[in-house]
Amino acid sequence: MEKEQTAAQSAGLIYGLNDRPPLKDTVFAALQHLLAIFVAIITPPLIIAGALKLDLETTGFLVSMALFASGVSTFIQCRRVGPVGCGLLCIQGTSFSFIGPIISAGLTGGLSSIFGACMVASSVEMLISRVLKYTRKVITPPVSGIVVTLIGMSLIKVGISACGGGAAAQADGTFGALHHVGLAALVLVLIIFFNRSSNRYLRMSSIVIGLIIGYIVAWAMGMVDFSAVQSYGGFNIPIPFRYGLSFDISAIIALALVYLITAIEAYGDITANSLISGEPVEGETFVKRASGGILADGFNSMLAGIFNSFPNSIFAQNNGMIQLTGVASRYVGYFIAGFLILLGLFPAVGLVFSLMPEPVLGGATLLMFGTVAAAGIRIIASQRIDRKATLVMALSFSFGLSVELVPDILCQLPETVKNIFSSGITTGGLTAILANLLIRIKE
Repeated sequence: MEKEQTAAQSAGLIYGLNDRPPLKDTVFAALQHLLAIFVAIITPPLIIAGALKLDLETTGFLVSMALFASGVSTFIQCRRVGPVGCGLLCIQGTSFSFIGPIISAGLTGGLSSIFGACMVASSVEMLISRVLKYTRKVITPPVSGIVVTLIGMSLIKVGISACGGGAAAQADGTFGALHHVGLAALVLVLIIFFNRSSNRYLRMSSIVIGLIIGYIVAWAMGMVDFSAVQSYGGFNIPIPFRYGLSFDISAIIALALVYLITAIEAYGDITANSLISGEPVEGETFVKRASGGILADGFNSMLAGIFNSFPNSIFAQNNGMIQLTGVASRYVGYFIAGFLILLGLFPAVGLVFSLMPEPVLGGATLLMFGTVAAAGIRIIASQRIDRKATLVMALSFSFGLSVELVPDILCQLPETVKNIFSSGITTGGLTAILANLLIRIKE
């Protein structure tokens, strides 16, 4: 116990990993984490529902299930159930990385195809957790950086489409209208303004504040119709396989590649979390934590699919929150998990957010997706960029962005092949892995 206290103190923490803070401190720390992750959890289902033109009730239910699945996943990750979980204050939430391939799968096979592919492909990440040391030789930092950059770049298209008013505005001819673009710009400027504040609480809640003000302005402009909702009461009972299951091989392959990259990202997040929490970042304890955390990442994503939600991954932003609060206690994670499950059970939460006009969400997501791309560039820049790395990057970005910018290039190919390579993330990611393995340059 003394060793643990010394490690926590040397890491500059108020409460270490296995400390039990007083209830007041625990709830306060949990609410701060919740503030940092709430928008990130609900955004992917809102974007996916918008792209697939789902009705209000379905959208609200998907948002609720995203919160519920994140709560269950966070509990498993913090608690460590058998070999599953890292036993750190690691928060899980709906991953942005899968949005592109999920939308592609949904457009061809609907929600049943999405959940089927999410569940089957999650086995890839669970397998990687068992053979971690070998996969790290294939998925090197430059490869991870390329894929993360492509994820951000591909999603910017989704973000800017929402800023213009989304699918509804395209249908009624108002896409790109001044009130849509102006509202998105207002949200974007507000987020940047509060993010630059010297007050850490304003900085942490900048996205939430931007969205709330944007929502109020949109309501004042008559863009929010609360009468469309029949009832805000009752409970959302999680019903496994509510939308059925179907399996599309092209969707499974596309998602499997993202799970591959997510496993490597999870390894990095667990390493950072261990370091911040004053825990070892090498040796048997760490390897056990890392493999358990990656196993939980895959298992929780499969669990999310069962409960009609999208893949979950460890949220890196919570590592920053541990540093800010000085609280690394995993018991805080139990409270965060409880709050998320409760929010998911009340349909009112999902329905209120499903009414949010697309330009409001677009203003926030445009910045978020740009941040994802910037994170990928940082990963690439942290490595030595030699002739081989330049060639791998050139091929990956050329192939990945070409199918995003000119999707018709695949129009003559068989349907299955077209579905696999229609995502720039899949095409660029596979190119990066193969090019990295096959290109041999002697300097």
